[in-house]
Amino acid sequence: MAEAISVSGPISGSDKTLRFETGKLAPQSQGAVVASIGKTTVLVTANAAKGVRDGIDFFPLTVDVEERAYAAGKIPGSFFRREGRPSQQAILTCRLIDRPLRPAFPDGYRNETQIVVTVLGADQVNPHDVLAINASSAALMISGIPFDGPIGAVRVAYSQEGTWVAHPTFEEGDAGTFELVVAGRELDNGDVAIMMVEAGGTEKSFEFYANGAPKVSEAVIAAGLEASKQWIKESIKLQRQLTASVIAARGKIEPLTYTPVLDYSPEVYAAVERVATAKLQPAIRISLKKDRNAATDEATAATVLELAGTADAPGQFAGQEKQIKEAVRSLTKQLVRQRVISENVRIDGRGPRDLRPISAEVGLLNTAHGTGLFQRGETQVMNVVTLAMPRMNQMIDSITPTTEKRYMHDYNMPPWANGTCRRP
Repeated sequence: MAEAISVSGPISGSDKTLRFETGKLAPQSQGAVVASIGKTTVLVTANAAKGVRDGIDFFPLTVDVEERAYAAGKIPGSFFRREGRPSQQAILTCRLIDRPLRPAFPDGYRNETQIVVTVLGADQVNPHDVLAINASSAALMISGIPFDGPIGAVRVAYSQEGTWVAHPTFEEGDAGTFELVVAGRELDNGDVAIMMVEAGGTEKSFEFYANGAPKVSEAVIAAGLEASKQWIKESIKLQRQLTASVIAARGKIEPLTYTPVLDYSPEVYAAVERVATAKLQPAIRISLKKDRNAATDEATAATVLELAGTADAPGQFAGQEKQIKEAVRSLTKQLVRQRVISENVRIDGRGPRDLRPISAEVGLLNTAHGTGLFQRGETQVMNVVTLAMPRMNQMIDSITPTTEKRYMHDYNMPPWANGTCRRP
């Protein structure tokens, strides 16, 4: 059996240790890292296809989180005593990992890439989600897959004493009033560029505030973001040490060779910029979304016709209609951004600090226990609440200490919500 390569380091301000290991498990994987805090352990593998699938016009990155009941010493509660569909927590963890990692892949990289997180140990004390972000970055660093890392991540909890606690336990998180999940990468000047922030209050925060806990303000959150950089750097340092140790033991990590897939050529973009700018400028100044979209579509069609021509009269870029449309889309984004920066005007005509008109209405449905319609600008949300006895609590079969949930919030976005036609 191959000898493992491991690195570890203390997490500042706590008695916890972050550990990365590679070489023992999943040796056939392009990148495989086992990471742990306490006895919570995850195996993360990173693999990529050698080529690009036909018809792919996006970066096909897949993140999969496998929560195994054995990690917590449990047998699944299903009829067949096997894990079923991913839990809600697993799906949220997938998204949490995807958000900071996706921007770190190079433009034009379209090879199918898969990150699989398998929870090997859940000590019911330390969460595995943020640990998995760090391990995913580490696995990519030693895989040879093109990746502008490492990316570090940390959860910080704001305690009732007014201090930030790094990588809090479940108990420490519940005892706090607010949590941040922050991910970023280190710049050449030593600072950390923050790539993702997720924030939220805790279930008992109002109770803690009533008992005198300090309130969370913008200044407090800014201090939390700044404090998180120290712990992000600690993870990044360990990932670099792991990469260096792998190179020292195995030699150079062979990079995955790939051919960048561009949505449009520089020549197409230059032509679109020349032809479409004058057409798009008045369109992006229309405040109403429906009218603005119609004007933008008209400008796009005119640009395609001018540059690609028709079957009877081919243009300079005949047969490249798709490239022209993608270039128009990129140009539109650039023009909107320039307007925000130079004129301090957003796409719907508001200034940087102007709020959209807000309205609310209750009691829309006669038979529901409660309904509320909330509208901000052209966006509206209808919430429907149903009350029931405690026996209707949702039983949770998971690897975390949570065994039931008394508040369930389901979210649906049907196709008609944004005026599209697709499968509901």
